[in-house]
Amino acid sequence: MTTTRQTCLDLDTRDALASLRDEFQLPEGVIYLDGNSLGVLPKATPARIAKVVREEWGRDLIRSWNTAGWVDLSQRIGNKIAWLVGASENELIVGDSTSVNLYKALCAAVELVKADAPRRKLIVSERSNFPTDLYIAESVARTHGFELKLIEAEDLATHLNEQLAVLMLTHVNYRTGRMHNMAQVTQEAHAAGALVLWDLAHSAGAVPVDLKMADADFAVGCGYKYLNGGPGAPAFVWAHPRHTARMDRDQLRQPLSGWFGHKAPFEFTPDYRPALGIQRFACGTPPVLSMSALDCGVDVFLKAEALGGMAALRRKSLALTALFTELVETRCADHGLTLVTPREPASRGSQVSFAHEHGYAIMQALIARGVIGDFRAGEPGAAPESSHLLRFGFTPLYTRFAEVWDAIEHLRQVLTSGEWREARFNQRAAVT
Repeated sequence: MTTTRQTCLDLDTRDALASLRDEFQLPEGVIYLDGNSLGVLPKATPARIAKVVREEWGRDLIRSWNTAGWVDLSQRIGNKIAWLVGASENELIVGDSTSVNLYKALCAAVELVKADAPRRKLIVSERSNFPTDLYIAESVARTHGFELKLIEAEDLATHLNEQLAVLMLTHVNYRTGRMHNMAQVTQEAHAAGALVLWDLAHSAGAVPVDLKMADADFAVGCGYKYLNGGPGAPAFVWAHPRHTARMDRDQLRQPLSGWFGHKAPFEFTPDYRPALGIQRFACGTPPVLSMSALDCGVDVFLKAEALGGMAALRRKSLALTALFTELVETRCADHGLTLVTPREPASRGSQVSFAHEHGYAIMQALIARGVIGDFRAGEPGAAPESSHLLRFGFTPLYTRFAEVWDAIEHLRQVLTSGEWREARFNQRAAVT
């Protein structure tokens, strides 16, 4: 059956999650397909921030650490995120950036290896991993006398050996949308005697994640993509209880021993006594304003739970991404677009990426029309997955099927008219 715009409208009518769109403030005339980079604004956020500013900060001042519960906001939000990623209560904490949390978790993993298998000195990650992850891993490796080795995803199995100390992977690749089988990869790495650290930046809130079932060792994740916490929202960190138990016995530590990771921070003792469990991964004072915004974003998932939860969100995500791929390949054929996202549902996240040598200009022309995705540069002449990419993210909380049709119609017009060739679309901005 030929897919039409009416087909898409019918899908929206039958969408059991359609009411969740009303939780967000979406600009009129914009088709937003970039939630994998920055989530949209929940309608509850402005009022929440205003209340925090006017009442909790403006009126109650420092008393709000107690009266408004600022002091345990990191853990309360962490408990809400925990059920999204298969963690238990009080195992996950929010605070700091993804980069800082990755540094803490990777250092803890390295300390474990140094204690248990000191001959292992290799940290392995994908060459196409998000750059900040690689920068952090390079720093950790240099500090601890380890080696960072970057590989292609298809070569992973050959590096699961007696040299491997820590396997550091992003669950869903930020460029291609390719998703690892977390449970299988973790099991294979453990069989080789290595630890596994997962970055959930492009997973949490978009695809089902079960850290405990997968028996993962450490995980970090982002608050401003699918969790809709706002630009620069705090990130989260998780460690398996078997590792925090060893930390509780003082057999290892994470490196940033800040005062909020102290067992009794308001005793103001000169010596550091680490808190128990995941709380020791806290560091500095939590950013209350941005944490409050993140809390609103996470709360939407509590409403989604009543409509089928992550399983329902995943079904819609797969339907949206499959529809987008089908329409690009049928309505924009012969325009040089090459799919780099896996077609297999089990192997893709909630985004679709197409390679095109003029991807930047095409995306800028789309954005000018109100269709917002983004672009990631590659090497000219490289294989499709390493070349210039147009990325389109699909957030099942608020993306409509009819928007997919309309976005493809704009893409078709941009390509057939050649408007992307205009000079204004070929001038690179600082952020792409």
